[in-house]
Amino acid sequence: MRLGSTDINRIGLGTNRLTDTEQHRAFVAKALAAGVNFIDTAYLYARGESETTIGALAPFPEGVVVATKGGFDDARPEALRAQIEESLRRLRTDTVDLYYLHRVDQEVPLERSVEAIDEARRSGKLRHIGLSEVDVEQIERARQVAPIAAVQNRYSLRERKYEEVIDYCEREQILFVAFYPLGGRRGLSSEELQEIAARRDATTSQIALAWLLKRSGAIVPIPGTLSLEHLRENIASPEIELTDEEFDALRHVQ
Repeated sequence: MRLGSTDINRIGLGTNRLTDTEQHRAFVAKALAAGVNFIDTAYLYARGESETTIGALAPFPEGVVVATKGGFDDARPEALRAQIEESLRRLRTDTVDLYYLHRVDQEVPLERSVEAIDEARRSGKLRHIGLSEVDVEQIERARQVAPIAAVQNRYSLRERKYEEVIDYCEREQILFVAFYPLGGRRGLSSEELQEIAARRDATTSQIALAWLLKRSGAIVPIPGTLSLEHLRENIASPEIELTDEEFDALRHVQ
C-alpha cells in the first residue's frame, strides 16, 4: 500500500505506551533498523512523551512515515491548530507526514475540524490527512472538504465492526490502519487460531496479523509493543500467506 509516493510496509508500529527514556528511544531506533517504516503516535499518548521520544530521532531516513493525531476530546479549529504546532515541535519537524483527526467531536461539525487540518496541510505543515474511528458517511463528508489519505479504526479478528469501511477504503485507495489489531489476549485464544499457528510453526499473533493482511490489501495493522522480540515476530507476519480455507476458518472466530 502507498501513502502518496511512499510505499508503506504492511506492519507498522503503535506507540501509545512510549515514554521519553533512553531505553524507548533505542527501541524506536532498533524498530527502524528492523524494517519498520510506519510509526503511529498521537498528541495525547503518554502525555506527549510518545511524540517527544520519536522526535528525538529526527530527521528520519527517506521513506519513513511518522503519523500523529490530534483533537481526541476537543476538535475545535483553534484547539487543532494549537495541537498541530505542539506536535511539530515535539516531533522536531516542519512537516508531519500524516495527521489524523483523532475523534469526531460531537460538539463540532466534522467539516470544521477537517477544514482546520486542511489549512495546515495547504500551508505545508502536513502532507496527508487521516480520520480515526469513523464510518463511511463521515469519510465521505470529510472528503468533500479535503483529500483523505488514511482511516484508522479499531479492527481485529474479534472486532470487525468496520467491514464496510475497509471495503470502501480498498475501492477508494485509502489506507486502512487497524489499531489494536490483536484484540488483546482474548483475541488470540481461539482453538482455530492456535491450531493454524501450530501447523504453521508461527505464533498466534502472527496468524492473526496474517489474517488481517489477507482480508484486504488496504489494511496496515499497527500493533503496539515495547519488545524487540515481539516487533520482529509482528513484522515477519506478511511472510505467512494463509490459504482460503484457513482464512475462512478464522472468519468465524468470535
